[in-house]
Amino acid sequence: MANLVSWDFTQLPTDIIEILEKDIKQFDSSIGQSGLMGDNVNLNIRDSKNAWINTSHWIGGWLWYYVSKMNRQNFLYDIVDVDGGTLQYTHYGEGQFYNWHQDSDIDTHYRPQQIYSSDENKAQDLTIQAGEYVRKLSFALQLSDPSDYRGGEVEFLDNNNNKFLAPKQKGTMIVFDSRVRHRVRKIKSGMRKSIVGWVVGPRWK
Repeated sequence: MANLVSWDFTQLPTDIIEILEKDIKQFDSSIGQSGLMGDNVNLNIRDSKNAWINTSHWIGGWLWYYVSKMNRQNFLYDIVDVDGGTLQYTHYGEGQFYNWHQDSDIDTHYRPQQIYSSDENKAQDLTIQAGEYVRKLSFALQLSDPSDYRGGEVEFLDNNNNKFLAPKQKGTMIVFDSRVRHRVRKIKSGMRKSIVGWVVGPRWK
């Protein structure tokens, strides 16, 4: 049976992770309030800060290797690329959190405005004709050491509404079905940093 959530400890040397952290500090100056889908800000749902990193940055290729490997090992989804060609560099400080949510569901997908048996369909939006891409996998790379913060666990709900936590080990790569409900628990102290992204592929058929 495939798992809803998969993780890899990567076993990256600590100094490699430190090089990554040092390199992406250039994005700290652009850190701003995190929004929801559509960039709406609702601090009752999500309170964190983030900046965006283009996937042309060297970390993009490294993360894609792990996403592709873990997809082959567990999900076998038809995937194409990282959503929007960007990665989210996220900070959760003391008191910050992200409540239960899903990264993708049917209500986030394009709804065709077809009028059957009508010539009006010829003017239909090319989005559906060319093939819509939807989020299929989500991933998070843990940048902070567990000793850097208290709280801030990434928690999931399985199909039986049982809760379980992902590992907090520095360098852990977490990949999961974007339809799985999850949250980031409130930070009690310290700072949790991660790189988050979403992987798209052709709409489910």
